[in-house]
Parts: sequence; C-alpha cells; structure tokens
Amino acid sequence: MAAAEHTTRPLLVTGAHRSGTTWVGKMLAQGGDFAYVSEPLNVWHRPGVMRAPVEHWYTYICEDNEAQYLDALQETSQLKYHLGREFLSLRSAKDAGRMLRDGSIFTRGRLQGQRALLKDPFAVFSAPWFAEKLNCQVVVTVRHPAAFASSLKRLGWTFNFWHLLIQPELMRDHLEPYRTAMEVANLNAGDLILRAALLWRMIYAVVWEYSQTHTDIQVVRHEDLSLEPLTAYESLYAALGIDYNQRARDGIRQATSAENPSEVSRDAIYSVNLDSRANLKNWKKRLTPEEIERIRELTTDVAGHYYNDEDWI
Repeated sequence: MAAAEHTTRPLLVTGAHRSGTTWVGKMLAQGGDFAYVSEPLNVWHRPGVMRAPVEHWYTYICEDNEAQYLDALQETSQLKYHLGREFLSLRSAKDAGRMLRDGSIFTRGRLQGQRALLKDPFAVFSAPWFAEKLNCQVVVTVRHPAAFASSLKRLGWTFNFWHLLIQPELMRDHLEPYRTAMEVANLNAGDLILRAALLWRMIYAVVWEYSQTHTDIQVVRHEDLSLEPLTAYESLYAALGIDYNQRARDGIRQATSAENPSEVSRDAIYSVNLDSRANLKNWKKRLTPEEIERIRELTTDVAGHYYNDEDWI
C-alpha cells in the first residue's frame, strides 16, 4: 500500500505490557507525524483522553460489545479531547498536570494535522477490531518470554486472571482452552513466574492467530528492533508508510545509544533512553537457570513461533 494512503489513519501499537510498546510507540513518533496517546484502555485512563469507562485489564472489544466503546475510541483516534469531563474529574495537582499535558498533545496534534498513535498494550486482544472499526494500522510487539517474565519479577508485578475470565466474549473467542490454567494460576498468588509465563503464552498464541489471518497487522520482535535499531526502524517505518526523516533517525539514535544506561531505574520504568543492545541481556542476569528453563517449558508451544533454540542461550 502506498504511503499516501496511510496519511490519515491512526496507528495502534500494542502487545503485552512490558514488551516495549512505550519504546516502539515513541520511536515511531520521533519523525513528527504522530500525536502520542497513552493507553485509552488502561482501567485508570483519564476521561479527557477517552470518555468510556474500562473495567478490566486487557478488555476485549468485538461486535458483540463494541457499542460501549466505538464512539469514544473514534473520538480519541480523531484527537478530540474531553476537557469538561477531565476538569470535573480532577482530584489533585497531578491530575491537573496530566490534563495540561494531554490536552496540549491532542490540540497540537489536530492543529498540526498529526495522526493519533494509540500506544496501548491492553488493546492487544482487540487489535483486529481497531483495524477494522477504527481503520488503524496495527503494530504488535513481541518480547522474549524470559525477558517479559524477568521484567515483571524485577518490578514485583503480578496479574489477576479474573480480568480475563470474567469477559465472556474473550473466553468464547480465544481463551476458553486456558480456563483451568488461569484458575490454577490465580490460586498460586506468589508464583510470579507461572503467571507471567501463562499470560505471555495466551497473548502471543492469540497474536499468532491474528498474524495468520490479518495481513495488515505488523508483528515485530523487540529484540530485532533493539539489536539494530536504525536499520530495523527504517524497515518498520517503510512498512507503515511513515517518512523516515532525519528527525526520526536522530531521535532513535539518541534513545538507543550505547551511552545510555543498560537498564532503567525502578523510579523511571517508562523511560525509553536505553542502551538497546545491552538491555537484551538483562533477563539472563535477573533469572536463575531454573527459572529460565521453567519459562521455556511453560511457553514452548507458542514461543516456537517467534524464537528458536539460540534465542534461549
């Protein structure tokens, strides 16, 4: 598809949380074509950004339930900011700061004719819906399952599978085969490795299904972008019909330079300035050999679609 055909389409960047969606989204926005909108499907999203409430992490949107979200997400993808709703929701100075930030992004984006870039890991199960109903281009990031698990382990983040089990359309269409596994994982609250591996396995099994039937969904490995960022992003920009201009190259070079730290601090977990090559090795230091082998065993049927034996060494 020619680049000119993409000029008004929103872009969704999704994938599991802690899979590099923030980094990829911000790198794709470096050239100035996009207004970066963060996580409208986050259960804690601001009403100015998206006016519909979201009750569950990884909300699945399909034709059966789209009435709750379609108009609101169309407005977000058109960079329509709900200043009145946001003002009425303010509870702190931090909220007011977010209102100024988000309102400025939306307003500047409209005035400059930018496209909306929706960075939202929690939209991953809904990716085809975003493509079909919002005319989004879609990029899905994949990160090595051990790297994903090690990131959650480092932060002490777990996941309550109730958020998935309670969604009947999601279970019906994709996750019913995992029901028992999710129920068992929920009973093992302290087993972060088990929960991380199961969540990764389910998300990327569904992503694999999507990639076989939706040719407009671009699936990219975090590792490929990290290893040769300038070359890999040039290819991704081309695939999406985005101008890979000097501003984009300079921004990506600065964000991925070897002069950056090899690991973000726990106080700045969403920072995108990292030595991207050095960051690739961190999971090998954070996890024990036993944990790595366990993650491999728990994810092997799905991980094989994306990673080979050498990627586990």
